[in-house]
Amino acid sequence: MRRVIPLTLTALAAALALTACGGSGGADGARSKAGSGCATGAVALEVGSASVAPAAGDTGEVPVSITNQSAPCTLDHFPGVVLRQGDRSVKLPASEGAQAQTLKLAKGASATFTVSYTRGADGDAKALDAGTMEVTLPGGGDAKSFPWKFGPVAAKGTDSANASVSAFQQVGD
Repeated sequence: MRRVIPLTLTALAAALALTACGGSGGADGARSKAGSGCATGAVALEVGSASVAPAAGDTGEVPVSITNQSAPCTLDHFPGVVLRQGDRSVKLPASEGAQAQTLKLAKGASATFTVSYTRGADGDAKALDAGTMEVTLPGGGDAKSFPWKFGPVAAKGTDSANASVSAFQQVGD
């Protein structure tokens, strides 16, 4: 028993020494453990085939895929999505009940998220008749702009749209 205690203490001391050197914990350790964030310039973003809402009051979904084209990176929190109609812009919130995941993407790996929306009536002044959708990632980089071809988005209160973004989901294994 006497030998077990010194060996246990030695192992504990070694683990603490590695932690103090930045092996884990602290701001630097958290960054190295998670990897750097995925920036828009280091990934390919693509809007997939949408499930378009055909009439006012119907819901639609627009999938956005992300494929890492460089060094491993991490997707954390939620994507940033802004719908723009001329000078009017609306930042979309996370879907109700959605919980963010941390996903590590190796080079060539993919993830996806979905923009869900309720279609507004044509000609409704309160609806957001968006022309573009801008996407940003938590890792930074410039927003990537895509045409919004899915009809007007119903209003939800003042200066907001009845639309939201899902959490990131891993694609494949």
